[in-house]
Amino acid sequence: MIIAAGGGRRIGGPEALLHQGERPLVNQVLDTMREAGCGPLVVVLGAAADQVRATADLSGTMVVVNRSWGTGIGSSIRLGLNALPDPRIEAVVVVPVDMPGLTTAAVRRVAALPYPEALVCATYEGLRGYPMLFGRRHWAGIAALANADVGARPYLMAHKDEIVDIACDAVADGSRANTPELLAVWGLTVPVPAQRVAV
Repeated sequence: MIIAAGGGRRIGGPEALLHQGERPLVNQVLDTMREAGCGPLVVVLGAAADQVRATADLSGTMVVVNRSWGTGIGSSIRLGLNALPDPRIEAVVVVPVDMPGLTTAAVRRVAALPYPEALVCATYEGLRGYPMLFGRRHWAGIAALANADVGARPYLMAHKDEIVDIACDAVADGSRANTPELLAVWGLTVPVPAQRVAV
């Protein structure tokens, strides 16, 4: 599941519109997830959803639009989990779209425990981050507790003894491009929508 719904107020535009050169970052993240063997792929859009659909190649994915994206990542996680009703899906890997340093190796490490009871977090220098893997047994609890901008954190804190931490420092960069400074480091831009000029 790729969470790509935020308005990106700190970076000047929706995260799902981030580009690295001419390519939408959401397509880079999708490629990484596919190469890691994840599927089906759910993309949760929100801010500028129509523009994202027009500029990114979301073919082969299940796209859901969070009309309440302004309430924070919690509502996007709930919506994404609800879009996976197939009982054969035992776990879901969750990543935000604003992770240009995400790698196939990191996703594979976290996805190596695809079991209903699994709770897995990537760690970077000992700190938990994405990707995360939520086993199906936890979905209802995560959806119930997912809140505003803290997402699944309340549920994870309540079940910290069940979490398997997987160090990904050596294979990925866990930082999120959520400041102008980090956009510059990664060479990312948020395209400005074309304005209609009255003549």
